[in-house]
Amino acid sequence: MAKPKKKSVKQAPSAVINRRARFDYELGDELTVGLSLSGPEVRAARDGHIQLKGSFVTVRADELWLNNASFSLQLNKRGEPGARTIDTEPRKLLAHRKQIDQLQVRKKEGLTIVPTRLLTKGRYIKLVIALGKGKKTYDKRETLKRRDQEREALRMIKNNS
Repeated sequence: MAKPKKKSVKQAPSAVINRRARFDYELGDELTVGLSLSGPEVRAARDGHIQLKGSFVTVRADELWLNNASFSLQLNKRGEPGARTIDTEPRKLLAHRKQIDQLQVRKKEGLTIVPTRLLTKGRYIKLVIALGKGKKTYDKRETLKRRDQEREALRMIKNNS
């Protein structure tokens, strides 16, 4: 008698990664900060319905704010299962005063504060931010060229084995 197949439950990712940040910026120091979220926003984060592409962090009134991050919030409407809306309003980040002051000083030097990962593993939802300097177009082309060469080298090693 054949064993019944188990249903595979789709697991939400434990981290949402901003892959574009590494391509567009030369990243430096990283810092893990908390987020101030509402209930539907927490649900979207735990389900992995967040996009950090194009988002950035600003300092306003001695507070950190996450701008332009897309949260796909679930609407609780009758008769519409899975109805969602996209929300991109600014969200407050939670960090210590010393950390915020250090970021302000570095931002005045011409660096950008970029979100790199959103961690949802434990009880709290954390955001990893990094200081970055924008890459020029020729730097981006060089990165693509180097990535292609590494991929080709791995392919050659694999074929020779």
